[in-house]
Amino acid sequence: MSVSNERILFTKAMKKDYTILMPTMLPIHFKLIANILREYGYRCELLENSGQNVVDCGLRSVHNDTCYPALLVIGQMIDALESGKYDVNKVAVLMSQTGGGCRASNYIHLLRKALKRNGYGQVPVISISMGMEKNPGFQMTPTMVDRIFYAILYGDLLMLLANQVKPYECVSGAADQLVDSWTKRIAADMKGRGLLSYARVRRNYKKIVEEFAHIPRRVEKKIRVGIVGEIYVKFSPLGNNHLEDFLLSEGCEPVVPGLLDFCLYCVYNQLKDHKLYGLHSKPANLGMKVVYKMLLKKQRDVIEAVTDEGTFRPSGYFPHTVKLSEGYLDHGVKMGEGWLLTAEMLELIEQGVGNIVCTQPFGCLPNHIVGKGMMRLIKERNPLSNIVAVDYDPGATRINQENRIKLMLANAAAIEASRLTAEKSPAEEKKHTGHGVGTGTTAGKKSKKPLATAAV
Repeated sequence: MSVSNERILFTKAMKKDYTILMPTMLPIHFKLIANILREYGYRCELLENSGQNVVDCGLRSVHNDTCYPALLVIGQMIDALESGKYDVNKVAVLMSQTGGGCRASNYIHLLRKALKRNGYGQVPVISISMGMEKNPGFQMTPTMVDRIFYAILYGDLLMLLANQVKPYECVSGAADQLVDSWTKRIAADMKGRGLLSYARVRRNYKKIVEEFAHIPRRVEKKIRVGIVGEIYVKFSPLGNNHLEDFLLSEGCEPVVPGLLDFCLYCVYNQLKDHKLYGLHSKPANLGMKVVYKMLLKKQRDVIEAVTDEGTFRPSGYFPHTVKLSEGYLDHGVKMGEGWLLTAEMLELIEQGVGNIVCTQPFGCLPNHIVGKGMMRLIKERNPLSNIVAVDYDPGATRINQENRIKLMLANAAAIEASRLTAEKSPAEEKKHTGHGVGTGTTAGKKSKKPLATAAV
């Protein structure tokens, strides 16, 4: 076992028989990423353990002033090690490290301290930290990074489509089955070590959209509810007490911005730092501009695939998202989710999704400022917006969180009834008769095709 400055290293020899445990944030995306790691010879397992025991493990393993996402991620790993499912002398844990002005930069050190405290000091911690730490037995090669990038694009697309189908599917579970099917097909497409064929990726986009469009769906209107907030709690079912499932059970359509927007936000902030503070060399800034333009091109291609088919609403386009936040927050406000959180709420409102749940985890002060702190201004300028901040922390009960959301949904129903009363006319009633699923402003063109009735 190799030790560097009291740090247990994951060595090349460990790659053969060590199981690497990964925390879960976005279930679809992380399943694809886990498959990629397996293709490169790593024995990788995505953790799906949840429940109060995870919270309890976190509470006893880190300081109670630590942010809720850190507490959950570390608690999930300790709980997994204590489950007896793994040989604790043949297991490693994997964690990302941002390097930014956030407690997420300290997750690695918090995790190592927690492992030692619980008697697992021999377990190596693999840091995904863009070079801040070296892991001799774990390397992110260019082709691996290439595949992980496409896993983000595929994951965003599958999440977008599944959320627009689930509330209306005639056969319960059809959307989830198609997601699982495409996860396996994408994993098969990603086999090998060469760069992926982008032409094939774009063909897959088209096939994915077409197959989701053929899932039989009911023609009815449901309240659309956007989900924003701190990145972990926004996406993770463990972090937000299965918020998407709850909204579905309440007869709503969840709308969740994708992970690519956050990636673009991070790159955009690097360019902004160079402009505001002169950070980064000119060659590095030029390289960042190239990356930014490439990411925008990839985002446009996904939007185009959804728009051309015509059945579903595409995601927003990042440059437009950037403009929406102007006049609300300066783009120098970038700790945590920074100005992006405010921009995502504005983007949802513009798309006709005025009902929004803003997930606020304990211990993330920047998130509270750019989320809860901006709600009054957003509501003043967008009177029909209906936003609720929901706190997530070890002491918050699920029933209280759900009751707050139910109050928001009751307000949403009242707003919709008032809007229909004010706008409805015989001509409009005739005009809207026979339209497909959902109403309101959309980012793409409306389909002229009827909803599919053929089974997948």
